[in-house]
Amino acid sequence: MKVTLGYVSLPLTINLTASKTISYTNFKKDNDINKLYKIINENLDNLYEILKYNNKNGIKFYRMTSKLIPLGTLKEVSFDYITPFIKKYKKIGEYANKNNIRIDMHPDEYCVLNSTNPKVLENSFEILNYHKKLIDAFGFNDSCLILHVGSSVFGKENSLVRFKNNFNKLDYDIKKLIVIENDDKVYNVSDVLKLCKELNIRMCLDYHHYICNNNDNLSNYLTEIFDTWRDYYYPPKVHFSSPKSKLKKEFRSHNDYINSEDFINFLELVKNYTDNLYIMLEAKKKDEALFKLVRELKYITEYKFLSETSFEINLLH
Repeated sequence: MKVTLGYVSLPLTINLTASKTISYTNFKKDNDINKLYKIINENLDNLYEILKYNNKNGIKFYRMTSKLIPLGTLKEVSFDYITPFIKKYKKIGEYANKNNIRIDMHPDEYCVLNSTNPKVLENSFEILNYHKKLIDAFGFNDSCLILHVGSSVFGKENSLVRFKNNFNKLDYDIKKLIVIENDDKVYNVSDVLKLCKELNIRMCLDYHHYICNNNDNLSNYLTEIFDTWRDYYYPPKVHFSSPKSKLKKEFRSHNDYINSEDFINFLELVKNYTDNLYIMLEAKKKDEALFKLVRELKYITEYKFLSETSFEINLLH
């Protein structure tokens, strides 16, 4: 099995952010659209530099921020955040594609596709449209939107029905971007797998969430989880993180780093179910946690490293 590691959003090593923003209150003081344009330009320039940093350090899997465009999903602030910057979008997209950097996005907790609140649902549709516009502008070879099922108001089964009904209201081009992950409290692996099969979309296994919220042995589902990616050109993605501590109140929170022993055990569990896997490390120390894990793996294991952040595992290991 080939494994490719990635990290989320903010590279701590070079301390650059593509998420600079402005509050709606501050913007409304003078309604100066140039303030937004200045921030967007800076965010796009920083995103390009982040991708350059990733490429030069052999990082081929990256979660881009959803906060690239300040106030981009607010209907009260209607402006064109694509056309004035299209050359920069294309430059970034071409760089990612040329260097085989796989990029995904994870809309925030305000995107709740099965909400019972009409306003929240309307905003959720707007958030998904926003992400689709960005992905189209960049022209990435591969990208997806990772979502949770969301609300459990009126019970799990009713909430799953709402999700399916609202999902089917989306444009086809948005539907095909959506990948659903299991969560740590309500929707376990079996819930999400069943939903993904019914909607014919991909599932992203979140291993930490599985540890927090499960009702069966994970190995019973791995074949079917990876099969949801079978007709997709690119390999499956999973999420891996370590708990902040073993204390109940902190167990669901992410640690700064990745527990290498748990990570190796996870690889031993999944290695016979897919021959190629991308793993997004959800650790607070971001790229630093990724490289710390790499150093530990090189010391502990006999994995064959193909680059700074990818390696092969012998099935007989």
